[in-house]
Amino acid sequence: MSRLLVIDTATQACSVALFDDGRAIGGNFRQLGRGHAEHLVGMIAALPDKGKAEHIFINCGPGSFTGIRVGLAAAKALALAWQADISGYNGLQLSAVMALARLDNSETNIFIANSAGHGELFGQLFNPSAQPLSNLLTLPPGDMIRAIDTHIVAGTGLDLLPEGENSMVIYPDAQSFPAHSLGSINALAAAPVYGRAPDAVAAAKSTPMSGTGMSGTGSG
Repeated sequence: MSRLLVIDTATQACSVALFDDGRAIGGNFRQLGRGHAEHLVGMIAALPDKGKAEHIFINCGPGSFTGIRVGLAAAKALALAWQADISGYNGLQLSAVMALARLDNSETNIFIANSAGHGELFGQLFNPSAQPLSNLLTLPPGDMIRAIDTHIVAGTGLDLLPEGENSMVIYPDAQSFPAHSLGSINALAAAPVYGRAPDAVAAAKSTPMSGTGMSGTGSG
């Protein structure tokens, strides 16, 4: 028996899924907006055997700073408790897998555009096998529009782009993780991929004041 727990908290959605030899045996998806930390542990505990697995996959981003940290902290704690292996994945790639599954045409590239906050978007182009064809981009909508090199666009940030006939709103869902064919998802180190700089940066500590022997307190 080989069990896989997938945790996804990098967007406004929060989802978990448990797979046994590639077959889904439990899962949950909630559109939270905020409050992932308050819901995630209970969602995992509600899975069969409280979600216990030999391997854990966690969405490392890009996405919400808080959501990414919450998911990684939970995944690492469980991996330590269960002595499980842990890997990360690109949430945009999972969205590409989900979007391509909805399309009849399996020969087209797809662009995933997710909200990055502050009026910006995360974006990346994928081929029909959901493999990346570009680097991760973080751009304002106008620049992102010029970077989109396909007529199929999906993701969480479509409200910032012109409405198109071939566009679909998609939030990554752990239950759609291709556990039966891990080759379509590229395993990453379980480390955050924020995609943009933090909103707030701690101030540098002051240098000692001449003649006083006292240093500034700084912040952070």
